[in-house]
Amino acid sequence: MTRALTASVALAALLLLVALDLTGAPLNPYRAPPVFAFGSGVAAAGGFCAALPN
Repeated sequence: MTRALTASVALAALLLLVALDLTGAPLNPYRAPPVFAFGSGVAAAGGFCAALPN
């Protein structure tokens, strides 16, 4: 593949990703997790393979 073809495919994929993100559900800043949660007391959600059982 040539560089022009590879670049155009990558750019099209990036634009598709941005378009899908913009057409999704609107953001709700009140339900969003903190950007930096170091020591905030917010418990981790979801699975984490290295977490020890309680």
